[in-house]
Amino acid sequence: MTPPGSPLRRTLGTGDAVVIGLGSMVGAGVFAALAPAARAAGSGLLPALAVAAVVAYCNATSSARLAARHPASGGTYVYGRERLGPFWGHLAGWAFVVGKTASCAAMALTVGAYVWPAQSHAVAVAAVVALTAVNYGGVQKSAWLTRAIVSVVLAVLAAVVVGCLGSAESDAGRLGFGASEGAGGVLPAAGLLFFAFAGYARIATLGEEVRDPARTIPRAISVALGIALAVYACVAVAVLSVLGSGGLARATAPLADAVRAAGAPELVPVVRAGAAVAAAGSLLALILGVSRTTLAMARDRHLPGVLAAVHPRTRVPHRAELAVGAVVAVLAATVDVRDAIGFSSFGVLVYYAVANASAWTLDRAPAARLVPAVGLLGCALLAFSLPAESVVVGAGVLAVGVVSYAVRRRVTARG
Repeated sequence: MTPPGSPLRRTLGTGDAVVIGLGSMVGAGVFAALAPAARAAGSGLLPALAVAAVVAYCNATSSARLAARHPASGGTYVYGRERLGPFWGHLAGWAFVVGKTASCAAMALTVGAYVWPAQSHAVAVAAVVALTAVNYGGVQKSAWLTRAIVSVVLAVLAAVVVGCLGSAESDAGRLGFGASEGAGGVLPAAGLLFFAFAGYARIATLGEEVRDPARTIPRAISVALGIALAVYACVAVAVLSVLGSGGLARATAPLADAVRAAGAPELVPVVRAGAAVAAAGSLLALILGVSRTTLAMARDRHLPGVLAAVHPRTRVPHRAELAVGAVVAVLAATVDVRDAIGFSSFGVLVYYAVANASAWTLDRAPAARLVPAVGLLGCALLAFSLPAESVVVGAGVLAVGVVSYAVRRRVTARG
């Protein structure tokens, strides 16, 4: 199906798509997600990481198959609409746009907190404006900047791993292998860690801007997810070997605390700078993904049709990008949402549940349906294993989306 309106420009190759996925995944999540996951899982942190990785693999495989069949901007919004019906597409798009807009503001404030804590809101707004301007200039410019950001972040994480594992303080006994006291917290921790894997969706949402999408998107999703898993596993093992699950659970800045405990305090400023750069990379990729999903929903009038415009020169959804940037800037200037985005994990899991349900319809063969079935079950288990507050707020956000869909249907029917 060819999307209506002006098409976007296909300029991204496999390498660009991989980098954009990595910019989303190997971002601020790895600097922040380990501590709350350790509080939930205790010694079961590494098993929780494995569970999150399995669910992420199923979701990535389903997303890749769907992207090859439906290479349009919008990701699971488009897949749900085409495979399951307009309601499910709307629900997935709503969960993504609302949840990820809050995540954008949180990432912007994270940049501010690391760069200039006393003026975090001002720095956050400046970061949003700057990165929105980069995206406005064309998706290729975004890919170039993301490549630089990913290089810096991977170098910083490599320094953390080497500094911790090469330290005399490193002890394999702290990894928790064979311990059972954290078993009950594995699923809640996996739900929290899954949030850090969710960046491969950004590749799928750029379906109209990737060259040869039927081959490029599945390959890029698989490569990006594999690299991210390897990086997360190395970082988790290195940090646990120094802090243990108890120390990691109490850490306010896990990676900085780990290198300090490893006897390398000179790396602390490097880690803090890396966290700021990583948060900026996540913000850049989030704005890309939210604006493309906004474009797709605006084309179908699930959002104001004016947001479906494509710039005649840069071939980007410029009005959607400006709208997303403006909303995120206002949130970053006025509200501290870093502690209020638990519902984002719930929304992302609902988003991927729709993706897996959509992939189920692609092939009737039992073997082909195994991965989407496991992915759908995994998303449901992780979503309802999250803290009760996150589930309640997430369900409330989805309920608002359902009401908006019903209102739009009624208005359309009357018109």
